[in-house]
Amino acid sequence: MSKITLLSLMLVTLSLHVAAETAATSDTQWLSYNGTVNGQRFSELTQINRSNASQLGEICRVKVDEGGAFQTGILQIDGVLYFTSESDTLAVDATNCAVRWRHHYVIEEPGGTPFQVNRGVASANGKLFRGTSDGRLLAIDMITGKTVWKFQIGDPSQGEFFSAAPQIYEGLVIIGAAGGDWGIRGRVMAFDTETGREIWRFYTVPRGDEPGADSWKNAPSARYGGGGTWTTYTLDMSAGELFVSVGNPTPDFMPAHRPGANLYTNSMVVLNAATGKLKWYHQLVSNDGRDLDLGAAPMLYFNSKGDRIVAFGGKDGYLYGVNRETHKLVYKTAVTTVTPPTRIPHTQSIHSCPGVVGGVEWNGPAFDRTHNAVVVGTVDWCNTLTTAASFEYKPGVFNFGGSFKLDEKRSGWIVSVDGDTGAPRWKFATQTPQVAGVTPTAGGVIFTGDVAGNFYALDAQTGKPLYQKATGGSLAGGVITYMRNNKQYVALTTGNVSRITFGAIGSPTLALYALGADNAVPRVAAAAAVADGPLKTPDPAHGAEVFGRICAACHGGRAEGAVGPALVGLAKRLDMAATIQWIKNPSAKMPKLYPAQLDAQAVSDVAAYLQGR
Repeated sequence: MSKITLLSLMLVTLSLHVAAETAATSDTQWLSYNGTVNGQRFSELTQINRSNASQLGEICRVKVDEGGAFQTGILQIDGVLYFTSESDTLAVDATNCAVRWRHHYVIEEPGGTPFQVNRGVASANGKLFRGTSDGRLLAIDMITGKTVWKFQIGDPSQGEFFSAAPQIYEGLVIIGAAGGDWGIRGRVMAFDTETGREIWRFYTVPRGDEPGADSWKNAPSARYGGGGTWTTYTLDMSAGELFVSVGNPTPDFMPAHRPGANLYTNSMVVLNAATGKLKWYHQLVSNDGRDLDLGAAPMLYFNSKGDRIVAFGGKDGYLYGVNRETHKLVYKTAVTTVTPPTRIPHTQSIHSCPGVVGGVEWNGPAFDRTHNAVVVGTVDWCNTLTTAASFEYKPGVFNFGGSFKLDEKRSGWIVSVDGDTGAPRWKFATQTPQVAGVTPTAGGVIFTGDVAGNFYALDAQTGKPLYQKATGGSLAGGVITYMRNNKQYVALTTGNVSRITFGAIGSPTLALYALGADNAVPRVAAAAAVADGPLKTPDPAHGAEVFGRICAACHGGRAEGAVGPALVGLAKRLDMAATIQWIKNPSAKMPKLYPAQLDAQAVSDVAAYLQGR
C-alpha cells in the first residue's frame, strides 16, 4: 500500500471519528411526550452509561407549586423545557432550571371541574397546545408564554376534562376527552393548529349507524358509556395512522347494565390521522366490569425480524404485542399480579387483581433498541369490587355502579421482555407503584422512578440499579434525557400528590441530573413548613380551589368520593373544629399535608368548603 493511500485512509478514519464525536455531542431534542411520535422513548445518547451512571448527581431544581397532581410529560426544544401543572404551563432553561416564563390559566367554569390533572403539551409552529380541566384547548406562544387562542371543546358539567398531552399531525392538534368514569361519551378530535377550528372527530363510544354501535345492546347506555382517553397518542407517520388508547366503559362495575362488547372501550383504536376514520382496532377486554382501562399510549417498533409491531400495556396487567400488518396478536405477557377474569356477582363482591389503580397506568412501554426489548412500568395493587343494587346515571359525578376497596399491600415492577416473543427477561421490584416514564438509552441505562420518590438508573441488561436517589417527592410524570453543550442531562418531575401516591409527599418540582454534579444539593424530603400567620375568616371559595387541586384526586372533584370516601354531608358528622383537626392529623391512609403543603389558613378554608358540601 502506498504512503499516499495509507495517508488517505488515515484522514478518512480521522474524519469519521471526528464526525462520530460531533454527532455524539451534538445538542438533542425531546420533541414529543414520548420523545418521538412513535412512542419509543429511546435515546441514542451514551455519555451517561453503565460504567459511570453511579456518578450522577442533582444539578438544580425548581419548585412549581405547593401541592397537587404533577404527572406532566416534559418537552425539551432548543434548550428549553416545557411542561405543565394542572393549571400552569412553564418554560424552564434545560441546563440551570431558570424559569423563562409561566403561563397561568384561571379556571373559567363556575361549577368547578371534575378532576384537576394535566399530562403535558404538544408543540408546532412556535406554539404549545394543552387541554384544561374545565374543557378548554389552549394555544400558547412558545417564546412569550402568551395565549394565542383558546376554545371550549368540552363540557365539565358532564364530567369532561382534557388531561392528555395532545399530538401533532400535519397542521392538526389532536386531543381526546377524559372522564370515562364520570359517564361521558368519549371522543377524539383534531383541530387546525393556526385557527383552532375543528377538522374531525371520532366517537370512542359509537351510536346510531356508526360502526360498532350494535355492540351496545342496551343502546341508551352508550350515551354515557365512557371510553375516555387519559394521556397522549402515537403516530405512524409513514402510514398516516393515529394510535389511540381508549379507557373503560361506564358504569364501571355493572356490565349487566350495558350488555355487549361495548366497543371501542378498553381498546387500542387505529384511525386515519388526517380524517379520523376508523382503520382497525384491538379490544383487550369486552364488556369490562373491573375498570381495566387501556390508558397509556401504544408504542411502535420493528422487531428483529423486521415485523411492524405495536406494543401496549393495560390496567388488566398485561403487555400486548400486535402485528400492525396482520393485526394478529404476537404476545400477551403478564407484567403484574393477574387473577383469572371474573364476572362480578350482582350486589356481591369479588377480590380482583389488578385493581382499579393497578396494571399499566398513564406511562406505557418503551423500546430498548440496543437489546430488542420492550420495557414497561407497572402497579401491583389488588382490590375488592362490589356492584350496586341499582344504577341511575348522574351527570358530572362518578358513575361507578358500585364500589371498590383497595388492598393495603401495594408495590410495583419495571419489566423487560423480548421484543420478538414477549418472554420476560428481567423484573425489577419497586417498593411502591411505578407510574413514571421509562427511558432506555444506547448507553445501556434505563432512567425511571417510583412513587416512593426514588430516581433510578437501571442496567438495561439486568435491571439492577446503577444509581438510586431519593428526590423528595413521588415520581409520576416525565423522565427524559438530552444533550446540551456537550453534557447529557436527565430531567424529571417529582412531588406528585394523587390517588396512587402517598409513598413520598413533596411539592411539585422539576429537577435536573448529570454526571459529576454535586450530590450534596438539597433534595428537600418535603416542602418546607410555612409558619402559620394570624388566621383570617375562613374562605370556602379558596378552600374549593385548594380541594380541587390537592384533594379531589382521591375524594372526587365535587367531594362525591372516589378512592377516598365521599365528603358530601361531612358537616353532619364533624363540626368545623373537628374537620380542621381531621385534615391536620389524618389517618394513615391519607397524606399528611399540614404544615408543609397546607398552612393553617388553607386547612381552615378547605374545612369551610367541606362544611358547606
